[in-house]
Amino acid sequence: MKEENYGAAVDCYTRAIELDPNNAVYYCNRAAAQSKLNNYSEAIKDCERAIAIDPKYSKAYGRMGLALTSVNKYEEAVASYQKALDLDPENNSYKSNLKIAEQKLRDVSSPTGTGLSFDMASLINNPAFISMAESLMQNSQVQQLMSGMMSNAIGGPAAGVGGLVDLSSLIHA
Repeated sequence: MKEENYGAAVDCYTRAIELDPNNAVYYCNRAAAQSKLNNYSEAIKDCERAIAIDPKYSKAYGRMGLALTSVNKYEEAVASYQKALDLDPENNSYKSNLKIAEQKLRDVSSPTGTGLSFDMASLINNPAFISMAESLMQNSQVQQLMSGMMSNAIGGPAAGVGGLVDLSSLIHA
């Protein structure tokens, strides 16, 4: 795990479980490695096994919350984090992850929510997005399309709107 060789970690924890199948820590640690490999359903199963062995093992609930959040099962994630906090009330990681899961649950549950979290600041500060936007703006067909959209949207040429002379001025603005 420390070397970030998560596949090997899964194999090692699997061997440890074969030697001691009643050790909740082995299942919980294998769940952490599975999560790092994006194998969330396996991580959830391992957390469930750890909890069956030791129902008071807060870390298993916390790791299950992470895996459940990753597969968009926010209601179950909230319940896992709440149980983790019941067992370890001072754990700041559980507190912050609970808040995140609760917010995602609210976003999905709201009538106007799409279930998609959109962070505009991260998008416009992303170098890959900036590069893509710049290359798109060099394309004359895209420029014509955007110019036509701007003209239609405001009922006239875009040049007179707020001092914007062309589409690149719009992007820079």
